[in-house]
Amino acid sequence: MFESLTEKLQSTFKRLRNKGRLTEADVKAALRDVRLALLEADVNFKVVKDFLATVERDAVGQDVLQSLTPDQGVIRVVRNRLTELMGTSVERIKMASNPPTVIYLVGLQGSGKTTTAAKLALMLHHQGRHPLLVAADIYRPAAVDQLQALGAQIGVPVVHEAGLGAVDLAQLGIQKSRQLARDVVIVDTAGRLHVDSGLMDELRQMQAKVPAHETLLVVDAMTGQDAVRVANAFKETLPLTGVVLTKLDGDTRGGAALSIRAVTELPIKLVATGEKVDALELFQPERMASRILGMGDVVSLIEKAERALDKDDTERLAGRMSSNTFNLEDFQSMLHQVKKLGPLSKVMEMLPGMGQMNKLKSQVDDSSLVRVEAILNSMTVKERRRPDIIDGSRRRRIASGSGTSVQEVNRLLKQFQEMRKMMHQLKGSGGRKKMGKLPFPPMR
Repeated sequence: MFESLTEKLQSTFKRLRNKGRLTEADVKAALRDVRLALLEADVNFKVVKDFLATVERDAVGQDVLQSLTPDQGVIRVVRNRLTELMGTSVERIKMASNPPTVIYLVGLQGSGKTTTAAKLALMLHHQGRHPLLVAADIYRPAAVDQLQALGAQIGVPVVHEAGLGAVDLAQLGIQKSRQLARDVVIVDTAGRLHVDSGLMDELRQMQAKVPAHETLLVVDAMTGQDAVRVANAFKETLPLTGVVLTKLDGDTRGGAALSIRAVTELPIKLVATGEKVDALELFQPERMASRILGMGDVVSLIEKAERALDKDDTERLAGRMSSNTFNLEDFQSMLHQVKKLGPLSKVMEMLPGMGQMNKLKSQVDDSSLVRVEAILNSMTVKERRRPDIIDGSRRRRIASGSGTSVQEVNRLLKQFQEMRKMMHQLKGSGGRKKMGKLPFPPMR
């Protein structure tokens, strides 16, 4: 996410660190590089101009230039202004005081509305709500079938009746929500290949018959400034309340995320960070600014771990780590826990300073995890519980059974012993807390 922009900004700030004491000229030269990085990231030109004017005003102040670490002062100013650019607070979905809450998802065809509808329904379900999906996209082939399949996958009912128009389907959704005691109605509306009068007229009619509490515009983050132009076009016609950015995990530039609020004054409420139905989260401006600057996002990683990991199993593993009884069977359980957090490359992006360490990411990736699992699966229970009995003949058998080499088996066993040694050293100094909840597999 935003990899290209992050690399350029980190390179700029590294040059500042190398200077030690900064002058006003140093700061202005660095901000010229920041300007180029933002423009190359497809950030709106006016947004870049206003952003840099504010940053320069704050960064050349006495508090920054005369501090012991002026480079960190500049980075802090940039991070604060990036946060303001994207919104200073988290904008949550507003719920009606008198249910059902009606949420329209609008946008162009291909922006991801149908998938977002299911993701939003699952998110609200996890929050204790009882959502209902309405398949009101009657034009795109298979749109209704897609939503019904997603609804069945997440256990949320989907309303649709062949022959009815979009307005009637929205009204039917309200009726069904009362019959089924559903407190949120999410309407997946039709999209077009471009903004046209027919699309807008239909959406206005739906709003007139079934007023929405939230009208969220779904836009593809990878389209950059096109996403901003689409948002402006929809805003002129519809009472939009917020934006959902999809495909953010594939956006290496960040132009839409950094421009859309400043240009349209619409808050970014949700972001989709993957294809799975649970890959939707609240947009956190401050955390996103830290990730753009390569500072990671440990808080989000911990929250993700708390949702995904089995608490009892995690506590058991932490106990065995601190008691020096950790074996390869425990290590196998640990890998199963790590896989629940998603692709390792995404997990590493959330660790401070790790997102841009391409060499390390190439060493610790999902393919290496698969090979490690294959080696562990080729061992007997006794071997996993007592790694010290694995001699040369056993290593050859394990390598043959896992489709790997003896060298890879040796490397895994050596790194496992080093891990155990490190855990033992931490034992006497609060090691259990230091090791935390997020263990990672060894590098190949």
